[in-house]
Amino acid sequence: MKTLNIVGAGRLGKVIARLARNSGRYRVAGICNRSPESAAAAVAFVGEGRACASLSALPAADMWLLAVPDAAIGRVAAELAMQARVAPGALAFHASGACEAALLGPLARRGLRCASLHPAFSFADAERAVATFAGTRCALEGEADACVELESLARDIGGLPFRLAPGGKPAYHAALCVASNYLLALTALAQELACAGGVEQALPLIGALMRQTLENALEIGPQAALTGPIARGDVQTVARHLAVMPSPMARATYLALGRATLEMAAPGLAPDDLERLAAELAPGADA
Repeated sequence: MKTLNIVGAGRLGKVIARLARNSGRYRVAGICNRSPESAAAAVAFVGEGRACASLSALPAADMWLLAVPDAAIGRVAAELAMQARVAPGALAFHASGACEAALLGPLARRGLRCASLHPAFSFADAERAVATFAGTRCALEGEADACVELESLARDIGGLPFRLAPGGKPAYHAALCVASNYLLALTALAQELACAGGVEQALPLIGALMRQTLENALEIGPQAALTGPIARGDVQTVARHLAVMPSPMARATYLALGRATLEMAAPGLAPDDLERLAAELAPGADA
């Protein structure tokens, strides 16, 4: 049975530790957090491990997860590399979606195998995350043999591992932000517009359409699922939309997304319609 240490016992660190323990294939040896109290609370959540308030107090382990904020990964890796119990040949990994395994360079120079494992999952509530993690896709990058070992860990905790292309972490994380954060921004804009049109229960209205559209896109692809005025070449409706934008930011957002939509719709549009829509949605129109 492999031993696992956790550095940084936030929601993600605690959940990964508990899922690893629950799999029966790993023993959580130590959990290090900023204070003895928070480390002890994490140990209680996980169900095993030594609560540590400093890196020097951690026991030896086969695997080291640095579940700390992105900005702290390099610093913590450097501090951890100075600890005697960190043995060459062990596996070190972080769980950042935006940063690559190269941040673990001090540990790599110490002889550890380094990689990253990022679950595409929202850890808003730790208990709920443990219950619903199964089937989560987990992005891996870093040293090849380290990724092989992390593939096993990901499967053992219920995840579905996949490899990123070298240097692909920024594009991968940008994709997640567009799919998640920007979806919320679009929801807020659609809600604002619906309310301006006199809709009292805006979220149920737009939510039903968003769900249906997303299901179509996932089943038949975004281009095949595209409907609406731009796909029809209806420049008059687009102009009416632009006339009721509630703010310069809303107008700029509509224009930018309209141009992206026009690019998708272009193969099916008549040349005249394509030209008129391009003029209506031109970048200068957001001035």
